[in-house]
Amino acid sequence: MSISVSPAEQPPQLRREFSLGSAFAFAFAFISPIVALYGIFGLALSAAGPSFWWGFALVFAGQFLVALVFAALVSRWPLEGSIYQWSRRLLGSTYGWFAGWVYMWTLVIAMATVALGAAGFVAHIVGIEEASGGTLAWIALLILLAGTAVNLVGRQALKIFMIGSIIAEVVGSVVLGTWLLLFHRQNSLSVLFEGGGTDVDLWSYLGGPFLLAVAFIGWSFVGFESAGSIAEEVHNPGRDLPKAVLFSLAFIALVVGYSSLAIILAIPDLDAVAEGAVSDPVYETLTTALGAGIAKPVQVLFVIGFLASFLALQTSASRVIWAYARDGALPAAGTLVQLRGRARIPVVAILVTTVIGAGLFLLSIVAGDIYSLMVNFTAGGFYLAFLFPLIGFLVVVLRKVWKPASFSLRGWTLPVAVVAVVWAVLQFLNIAWPRVAFEQRYLDWSVWIGVVVLGMIGAVLFATVKSRIAAPQDQDDRALVDD
Repeated sequence: MSISVSPAEQPPQLRREFSLGSAFAFAFAFISPIVALYGIFGLALSAAGPSFWWGFALVFAGQFLVALVFAALVSRWPLEGSIYQWSRRLLGSTYGWFAGWVYMWTLVIAMATVALGAAGFVAHIVGIEEASGGTLAWIALLILLAGTAVNLVGRQALKIFMIGSIIAEVVGSVVLGTWLLLFHRQNSLSVLFEGGGTDVDLWSYLGGPFLLAVAFIGWSFVGFESAGSIAEEVHNPGRDLPKAVLFSLAFIALVVGYSSLAIILAIPDLDAVAEGAVSDPVYETLTTALGAGIAKPVQVLFVIGFLASFLALQTSASRVIWAYARDGALPAAGTLVQLRGRARIPVVAILVTTVIGAGLFLLSIVAGDIYSLMVNFTAGGFYLAFLFPLIGFLVVVLRKVWKPASFSLRGWTLPVAVVAVVWAVLQFLNIAWPRVAFEQRYLDWSVWIGVVVLGMIGAVLFATVKSRIAAPQDQDDRALVDD
């Protein structure tokens, strides 16, 4: 049973300070070609050889279909919280609550993961070559606190940092990639067709190493939906956000594909990388090609990219928490929904993400290597979160009650919805499949471990707040749902 908010109890309103350019920059920074590429490059290359590069095209094609559906959804419901809001309006408050629960935790864990990834580059820059897990956790905590401070200042500071991020990304990815291709090319294009070696046939390669690489690459093309997470802070969101969703994904794909090609062709010893003798092929290649004196300043650009991604993740997570609180869907909703200062920022929601992130860093010190666990879960978590609105959209389309807004797929609506669901299901299963990929066997089950633990906690929490959750206010929206 759901309850409605009284007309006298007007929900708090966020200020609209973002433009189409800001929304694009936000989604671009969230995905971040630097994070998207360097976070998975070594893993994918070790798994499938240089021909893993074709996996970028496959994952992009599938994700573009997902983005088309999300563009249609954000056009109709340009509301803070994106996946949470869309799902609850498609198939009901219970369905939407669990969609948002998966999405919220995926964002927070991804935020902490990106901070830990940035910590590795920071350690290199300051001269710590073999940083311990504890050292990386402390550096990540400093990144968390600095990022929180930027988010608390207001949207103007966020926009400035996003613009700086795009400049850093272009220099760090496109310019550097061009330099490597022109002056430091070590391999021919033929290496893109070398993966499993002469002793592995094509089908065995595609069904084994290549699929594993595609699972890693899945991390590279998520975050385009984040433009919808700040929908109520964007001018003309119904018109502009579909463009931001689609353009950010397409632009990222071009940058990542180009940069990865440049690095593959510049690697001095592909055999050493394949044998695992090179722990960080990106850093090794840059150092060999540019020298340590130039490679370190380049890594500063990488840190900026990671920080921008961190800020976008923290912002998205805090907005999902805020959207939940506005609907009464979390404990202490009255406190979490509060907006502070002239900028009307959800300060408490932002601080909640900070506390959770700090807790994850502490856990990494106590429990050892949880970075791999977090990377694995977030990749699977995003695709699981995507499935909620994708399935909901397909159900509504099949019921013939879908009413498009300014962005419409027209006659392609049903086929796009079907293929997008099939793609997301297959990619989620590919990522979550407990194939033997790590020395610690539990890491191979990390996605399922995360789903079970969060599902159990979520079920208990949902039972305590279910009766307080406000229903969607629009009568036409309520006609779509079951409860």
